[in-house]
Formats: sequence, C-alpha cells, structure tokens
Amino acid sequence: MGHWLERNIIEPGKLPLLLALAAFIITFAVTRCITRLIRAGRGPFHDVTGADGEHVHHVVPGVFLMLVGGFGGIAADARGLTASVVAVLFGIGAGLVLDEFALILHLQDVYWTEQGRQSVEIVVVTAAVVAMLLAGFVPLDIHNVSTEERLTRGNAIAAVLVNFALVLITLLKGKRWLALWGVLLPPVALFGAARLARPGSPWAKRLYHRHPKLAARAARRAARHDARWAGPSRRAEDWLGGTPTGERRGEGDGG
Repeated sequence: MGHWLERNIIEPGKLPLLLALAAFIITFAVTRCITRLIRAGRGPFHDVTGADGEHVHHVVPGVFLMLVGGFGGIAADARGLTASVVAVLFGIGAGLVLDEFALILHLQDVYWTEQGRQSVEIVVVTAAVVAMLLAGFVPLDIHNVSTEERLTRGNAIAAVLVNFALVLITLLKGKRWLALWGVLLPPVALFGAARLARPGSPWAKRLYHRHPKLAARAARRAARHDARWAGPSRRAEDWLGGTPTGERRGEGDGG
C-alpha cells in the first residue's frame, strides 16, 4: 500500500487532490450525520442561529473555507505541507457547500424535501469525478486514435460537440443520472440517448403523443425499471441523505 501510494499519488503530486477528496467525503458524511441528529432531536447538536435568531446555514462557513483554501493555495503557490493544508480546507468547504447545493439552486431551504436530494446527487457525482481525476482518467479523452488524429483540433472539438448533444438528448429523455455520467463517459451518453424516453419527459411529451404504441412501450419499460430499481434506489438515497419531509419514519422535527 505504501509503495502504491508513493508511486501513484505522492510522486505525481496528487496528494493534495487525495486529501481534498477525503476531506470532502468525510465532511459531507459528518454533516449529514449531525443534521439528522438535530432533526431527530438527539445528541448535543443544535442549529446555529445569528444575533437576530435567523438560522445560519452551513453553506456560509463552507464558502469561506473554499475561498481561503482556493485563494490561499494560489497566492502561496502552495507546495508541500501548505498545499496539503489548503487542499483540506478547500475539501471541507466544498463538502459544506455542496451539502446544501439544492438550497443554492432553488434559493430556499429545501434540505429535507424531495428537491433536497439534488444535493446528495451532486455530491456523489463530484466525488466520482474527483476520484476519476485522481486515478488519471481525463474526461472526454479520445482513445484508440492515431497520433495525427490526436493532434487534430477538429476531431477533438467534434467529439466534445457530439458527446454534448448525446448528453442533452439523454437529459431531455428524463434520464438525469445517465446524462450526468455521460459527461464523463461518452458511451453512457450514447446508451442513454439510444434508449426510449421516460414518460413525462420533454422528449416523450414532444414526440411520443403522435406514436401511441411507442408511448405505451416506453411506459411499460419505465414501469419495469421502476419496479426493479425504485425501491433499492430510494433506500440508498434515504440512507445517504435522510428521508424527505412527508415520508419520515421515526425521526423528529429538528432542523
């Protein structure tokens, strides 16, 4: 393990990225545990309020830590211990901020609602992206082509545009997770774009109303998929982020 860490992480200069990722994941996990304890009214934790009694969301210290870690690293041209410290600060800040991503997106407190699940989704995708970068994976990299083709900017631009179109089609078909992963893995975007759209998606509403048989087929496929995966997916989301308001089982009203 020590040899692997030295060869693949320390020598290539990826230790700050590893520390930032670890800090990010640990911060998210600890924050979710604390907020769930507050919600259930257990333990010594409680919401932080300002002088006027207004709730102070943890996105606030998160933004501050991201600024300190980001600008601190740039200003200090961070290396060695300094680079590790600012990376940890940035990772902690990012964990706090993205844990309330849905609040930023909707400009209201939706932490314990169905919309609040978007925070968990963005955290999972972010962690996966950083892990891929740590492993040396470059998004939108072009594989299995000649040296001449790699040097042709037109090919690279075309590949990016085609993948963007596939991601957009996948998104319009109501397959959000496939679209997110398709940004990183073009074959996933191709798979999502080739599949039938989910009923109720913009693609289905626009195109399937003229083709009743296709709409019925899409509905059957979505029903089979949901019957197989909706339960496990729901339980995983509840385990990661907590049960949304209105579906809570055995949890208190803490905030």
